Amino acid sequence: MNLSLEQAETAIKAAKEKARQLSCLQNIALVDAGVNLVAFARMDDAWIGSIDVALRKAKTARYFNMETGELGKWSQPGGPGWQIEHSNGGLITIPGGIPIKNKNGEIIGAIGASGSTAENDHAVAQAGADAINSAASL
Repeated sequence: MNLSLEQAETAIKAAKEKARQLSCLQNIALVDAGVNLVAFARMDDAWIGSIDVALRKAKTARYFNMETGELGKWSQPGGPGWQIEHSNGGLITIPGGIPIKNKNGEIIGAIGASGSTAENDHAVAQAGADAINSAASL
């Protein structure tokens, strides 16, 4: 099962609302289980450089089925994943990428957000992921 466009649009709406609450401008990318782009949004005046970062966060979260911030902890000097960010054409190992699961706990895709602090990026991505999970439980 894959993330649908309808689910991705639900996530983008929730993520943009969270970004507005945090007073930050975001790029938001959603990929399906096969790491294919499903939907993308760039808020007006969000950093152009963060377009690629948001997409790479989403891909990284799906490649390893974990939040990018957690992979970042794993990839610190001396850690078991030291320099893993150089694999797969370049990964992003800072917070802001989150795998998305369906109601059965299967990963159906991932969301990546970029354009502010790591904390804000994570909160925006989490809001998007939560919106899909809330809709799935209905």
